[in-house]
Amino acid sequence: MKIAVLGATGQTGLQLVNQALQQGHSVTAIVRNPGKLTVMHENLKVVEADIFSEDSLKPHFKGQDAVLSCLGFPISFFYGVTGYTQSMKAALNAMREVKVNRIITMTSWYTDPNSASNSSYLIRFMLLPIIRSVLNNMYEMENFLKQNEDINWTVVRPPTLKNIPTTANEFLTHEGYYVPDENGLPIGPSVSRGDVARFMLSLLSNNAWMKKAVAIITK
Repeated sequence: MKIAVLGATGQTGLQLVNQALQQGHSVTAIVRNPGKLTVMHENLKVVEADIFSEDSLKPHFKGQDAVLSCLGFPISFFYGVTGYTQSMKAALNAMREVKVNRIITMTSWYTDPNSASNSSYLIRFMLLPIIRSVLNNMYEMENFLKQNEDINWTVVRPPTLKNIPTTANEFLTHEGYYVPDENGLPIGPSVSRGDVARFMLSLLSNNAWMKKAVAIITK
C-alpha cells in the first residue's frame, strides 16, 4: 500500500516506518526536520511539511491509501496541550481535499479522565496527573474523530510505551480505555513500541476496528 506517516521521526514512528518498508509498503514520511530521519530505502520518500497546515499536507496525502499518525506532543502544566486536535483537524481537511479517507492514529490508555478508577495507586495518583494535559487533548482528538462520519478512522490506545524488542506475541484488545482482565482490572503495564507499530500496520488489511478506538496490549 501507499501510506503517509506523521510523526515518523518519533520512537514509535521510526518503528512503524521500518516495519512498513519491510512489509513492502511505499512510505511517505512527513516530518518537520528531514535530517532527523536517517533511514534510506527505495520505497521511502521523506518530505518536510507543517503538520498544522492542511495546504502543507495536501500534496503529500495525494494518492495515498492511508495516513498513519504517531505524533506526540509534550506535556504542558500551564497552557494545556492542543497539538493532537490541531494536527488532526489539518490532516482530516487535507485528506478530504485529496479524497483519502483512512487514518490510523495512536493515543493512550486512560484518555477519559474517569477511566482509571481500577488502575494502581501509582498510576492513578502519580503518573496520570503528570501526563493529564496530554491525555486530555488526546481525548478531545478521539471525540473529534467520532464527529467525522466520512472518515474511516481507528484510534489505537497502548499503555506505557517501552523501547524493547518487537515481539510476535498475540494482541489482547478491548474497545475501551484499557485492556481488562477477567476481574475488570487493567492488564499491564507496558508494551513495546514496535508492537504498537505492528498492530497499527495490521489495520491496513483489517476492517475490524473501523470507526472505533481500541485499547491494546500483548500477551
